[in-house]
Amino acid sequence: MHEPVIKESAIRDVNFGESVVVVTPVNMYECSIGDSSFVGPFVEIQKGVHIGNRCKIQSHAFICELVTIGDDCFISHGAMFINDTFAGGGPARGRKELWKSTVIGNRVSIGTNVTVLPVTICDDVVIGAGSVVTRDITSPGVYAGNPARKMRGVDADAR
Repeated sequence: MHEPVIKESAIRDVNFGESVVVVTPVNMYECSIGDSSFVGPFVEIQKGVHIGNRCKIQSHAFICELVTIGDDCFISHGAMFINDTFAGGGPARGRKELWKSTVIGNRVSIGTNVTVLPVTICDDVVIGAGSVVTRDITSPGVYAGNPARKMRGVDADAR
């Protein structure tokens, strides 16, 4: 019988803004979290990720390398960000030059169990639970489905 290599989840080399709340256990390393943001339990935020001010990252979210999230964003439970599109028919297997980035604008809400492929999402967008975002979103509104499609515009009074 062999003994496994056991690695602990940790918070390492994170640049925190003021008044950030983190609920452990989490795995966060070499990233930055803006002022007055919240990170729930069982979240992983990888190297190079930038999360803006006043964001809320709920439990079980996975935010991979090459993701930037703007200010006043909400990332719900189980949301997953993808940087490897398996462009060669399988995982990049350490070839990070094949990875792609994701940029999330300000005031974006991403629902429970949403999957976000490498895209750009403009300001003032809501992504419905369970959606899969496969293309850039360039117009404010509410999006849902697989692939996510615009359902309606955003009410200007609700912003």
